[in-house]
Amino acid sequence: MEVRNCLECTTKLSGRKDQKFCGDYCRNSYNNRLNEDANSIVRRVNRILRKNRRILYKLNPNGKKTLDGISLAEEGFNFHYFTNLYKTQKGYNYYFCYEYGYIKLDNDQYMLVQKQDYVR
Repeated sequence: MEVRNCLECTTKLSGRKDQKFCGDYCRNSYNNRLNEDANSIVRRVNRILRKNRRILYKLNPNGKKTLDGISLAEEGFNFHYFTNLYKTQKGYNYYFCYEYGYIKLDNDQYMLVQKQDYVR
């Protein structure tokens, strides 16, 4: 008879032949450890996106506002992270962090906007 051990704590297993873990705690610990690297990257990116959204919301409470890029940068805005890009028929790019976005204008100016229902 084959001796099987828990993949996490190496306790001897008894029961089903395809059993890999002695219980839910070991199964969760094992899988969390396996996914730790990927989860940390996702958490870091989500943290940046949420921070960008909070900044856009704070600086644009009425739905549309123009300000300079320095103001965004001083708040800690990261221009490299956004959730989606909307390209207009005229070729302008709006960058969105969820429902709040911006478009770069001339002279380091940015127009902050809130996504409308017709923008996909």
